[in-house]
Amino acid sequence: MSRLSRTATRLATGSTATAQRLAARTAAWVRRGRRDDLTGWRAALGCWLRLAFLTLGGYLLWRLVRAVPNLLWLLTGTWLIASWRAGRKAPAPTAEDAPAEPDVEAVRALLLEAMGDADAVHLRTVLAHLQERGQGKGWTVADLRARLEALHIPVQPKVKVPGSKSPTRGVRRADLAPSPAAAEEASPAASTAA
Repeated sequence: MSRLSRTATRLATGSTATAQRLAARTAAWVRRGRRDDLTGWRAALGCWLRLAFLTLGGYLLWRLVRAVPNLLWLLTGTWLIASWRAGRKAPAPTAEDAPAEPDVEAVRALLLEAMGDADAVHLRTVLAHLQERGQGKGWTVADLRARLEALHIPVQPKVKVPGSKSPTRGVRRADLAPSPAAAEEASPAASTAA
């Protein structure tokens, strides 16, 4: 990839990120205008006033740029600097920053906890179970599935759970049994093979 192409990509990515951040902050500011102590249209009056203020500000900025066109150079330069900063790649994580590899036994225990007395559990139930405990924020069922498969925990395509309408991806209790090699290592009895 050429230097010009990398620069354009960074600016485009950063411009998108800057626009999204600006839109999110503006929307949050407008939402903060809603009053919880009032009901009906009076509760939303603050939001409408803030929207009117934003519209008036946009109109005045447009009029100012029309009156002083060179101001557009300053606004464009400010936007490009913000986009350049926002488009910077995050530094590569170091060994200390990398999250610890999850313990397979801890994951099995979590799956059994989510399963309860049933013989199987759907992945969406496991994901909800995780997110209730503040873990897996922003994950999808596909993310969870990939993580389970990376730990060599089998995910079945059609698992029927009592009370569910249709079978979907899940984990069966029988698949969570430790492997024979692990059971042999954990066995305190001495081997009789000579």
